[in-house]
Order: sequence, then C-alpha cells, then structure tokens
Amino acid sequence: MPAAQSSVQTARLEVRFSGSGGQGIVLAATVMADAACTAGFEVLQTISYGPEARGGASRAEVIVAREEIDYPSMETPDVTVCLSQAAFDKFARRTRLRGVVVYDSGLVEPEGLDGSLRLLGAPCTEIAREHAKTPMAANMVVLGVLERAVPFVGYEALIDGVHAHLPSRFLEANLKAMLVGYQLEL
Repeated sequence: MPAAQSSVQTARLEVRFSGSGGQGIVLAATVMADAACTAGFEVLQTISYGPEARGGASRAEVIVAREEIDYPSMETPDVTVCLSQAAFDKFARRTRLRGVVVYDSGLVEPEGLDGSLRLLGAPCTEIAREHAKTPMAANMVVLGVLERAVPFVGYEALIDGVHAHLPSRFLEANLKAMLVGYQLEL
C-alpha cells in the first residue's frame, strides 16, 4: 500500500483541474481538498462551470498550504490537470515555469508548449474503462497519477477523501482506478 506521508517540502501547492462537464473535475478537486484537510493542511477550493453542465468547460482549483492561505487567487498553478483537449489548449500554458501538466493521453494531444513544463500523459479514460468498467472513473485515475507525480496530501488521505464523497456502491471501482493511476511509472 502506498505511503500516507507527504514528501513535498514546499509551503503551498496550487492545482488546477480542467476538462469537460461530466468528467468529474469538481469531484476530483473536492476529493483532493478533503484529503488535504484530513492531512492537516489549509485548503481553498473554487469551481467554475461552462454554460452547460455536461459537455461544457469545467474547472476547479485547489490551493493546499502548510500555513494560512493569505492570497486565495490562482494565476499560475504549480500543477494543471487536463482531461480534454480544450482544457489543455486553454490552461496548460498557464502553468508556472517548470510546473507539471498531467493530461489524459487518450484524449489530449500535447502541442504548442515550449518545453518549460513537465508533461505527464496517462491514458486515464482507458484505464478507468478497463479497471473500473466506466470512463467516469478517469478523475480517480488522475488523482492517483497526481499524488504519485507530486506527492503532497498522501495516498491514504486521498482514500479517505474518496470514501467521504462517493456512495459505497462506487467505492471499489473508483479506489481501484485511483490505485492503478498511482502505480503508473511516468
């Protein structure tokens, strides 16, 4: 089982989750925010939807800090998660210099960046279909990938966050999807 402790020494981590409505962007951010609270961090979460709930643009941002969050706005996140091409095209280049962009390699073609970012592509939707039997668990795959790539809140805290926000009938499949994402070598 993955370790519960965070190994990151930075005082603040800013993560922007982006994709299309219906991909569970807000749920992924909520699970991460809840996990960070469980792990004892200060947390701020914001969400934004496009004009349509399903299929429109969706964005959620999470700021996790070791101390009080005195500036609650995000301009250039440390990490950007992109689960759609439109999200990648709009948000990837807004990631801070030498930041991380995690994207669904089955849905996103990472073009137009200058090499100053660490790109991590994982077939999140494909993994979700295979291991959770639904593409809806791609958001959990990306949480696993994110915690592996940028360990901050701790894997055990993420598990607690999933338990807190998903009905019991969906737990097993979503936890399996998150574990597969966490175990990927990227």
